[in-house]
Amino acid sequence: MSLWTGRFRKKLHPDALKFSSSLHIDKRLCREDIEGSLAHVAMLVRQGIIARREGERIRKALEEILREIETGKFILNGLGKTRNRFVAEDVHMAIEQRLIEKIGDAGGKLHTARSRNDQIALDERLYLRRTIQTIGKNIRKLQRAFVAKVNRYLDVIMPGYTHLQRGQPILLAHHLLAYVSMLDRDRERFEDCMKRVNRSPLGAGALAGTSFPLDREFAANQLGFDSLIENSIDAVSDRDVLIEFLAACSVTMMHLSRFAEELVLWSSQEWSFAEIGDEFTTGSSIMPQKKNPDMAELIRGKTGRVYGDLIALLTVMKGLPLAYNRDMQEDKEPLFDAADTVTDCLSICAAMLESIEFNKKRFEHELSSDFLLATELADYLVRKRLPFRKAHAAVGKIVQECLRRKRSLREFSIESYRKVSELFEKDLYEVLDVRSSLELKRSSGSTSPREVRRAIQKWARRLRA
Repeated sequence: MSLWTGRFRKKLHPDALKFSSSLHIDKRLCREDIEGSLAHVAMLVRQGIIARREGERIRKALEEILREIETGKFILNGLGKTRNRFVAEDVHMAIEQRLIEKIGDAGGKLHTARSRNDQIALDERLYLRRTIQTIGKNIRKLQRAFVAKVNRYLDVIMPGYTHLQRGQPILLAHHLLAYVSMLDRDRERFEDCMKRVNRSPLGAGALAGTSFPLDREFAANQLGFDSLIENSIDAVSDRDVLIEFLAACSVTMMHLSRFAEELVLWSSQEWSFAEIGDEFTTGSSIMPQKKNPDMAELIRGKTGRVYGDLIALLTVMKGLPLAYNRDMQEDKEPLFDAADTVTDCLSICAAMLESIEFNKKRFEHELSSDFLLATELADYLVRKRLPFRKAHAAVGKIVQECLRRKRSLREFSIESYRKVSELFEKDLYEVLDVRSSLELKRSSGSTSPREVRRAIQKWARRLRA
């Protein structure tokens, strides 16, 4: 049974039905589709478009269908057919056909003043609302995992890197808190996306609205929307909120991938900065000694999939004339894939982070093996009123000479320092202490222990709220 049989002489070819069916993917929207239908029928009754008695029968039958789906009594498979012998092109038709089977012609009145075009646009926004809330909770969970880890390693100093070259000493806690900040902006992006998601397209019809006296505001309020999408063409013909959501997913995955990449590097024997728990690593089928950071690598790899989801939907939409086109059926697979991937990666990352042990001795060893305090030495000269550029050049000469003599900055004699600049005095060795260099930091948001403790307290308060 099709919804448009009156116009056509021949049935849809079985291969065409299979090719065009979206039931295998949009069956995930059963709950949202019924939720939207309940609001729609309540509005139809309120406006006198259908009788109250019929509306009540439809409502009860829809609630029964939802229970049937949840208990497995009513199963939608991936071939465009349901267990109840319907040939359904999508979730909307499957549910409507089941409704008609249960209550007869009264079920056919549900679709009054509604199109599948505004129906799917509504379903996707209802889905996005729930998904954004779930992702927000998972982001918070990962942030809390970072803060908990920071508190365990508060006194650990490590080399800070730029270009994967050692730069300046920093607190490990400061490094990890950078991800907490990134994740907070990720959460804000999803929250901001929610502002545009939470607008109702219901009542737009196919594209032109309807001649029935709908109360779109009532239906929107029933569903908890903040406002309407006013223009009926816009309501059914754009997927910009899905694209915005996928963009937010992509940025979040980029941040997770960067952390995953550091875990891959840091857990290698060459770095030995961290060890991931056995429960989040795997071995080799041939090399017995191996401990591979597979979960971190999978997060890194799945980032490309989410980027692909974003590009796929952008490409689908880029050449479509107004209003609805069947191409837009292709929006759901990238939507669900990105949502599932981000949700799973946030969850596994939080659990994996709890298992990680950082190697304090290895960090400390690396601090003594390079010229990490060269910047502090330049700042020392600046405090003696030497212009920074000249201070930079002077310390560069000292580093060059240390390399030639195979000495560290602390092993360089005061006499040798004074040959470069008479501003050097014996107190210069006070700044050539890693922990003292951290204490010297004064700027807000720096790696000084004082600022890091302040940041931890701030995040603890925010994450408890």
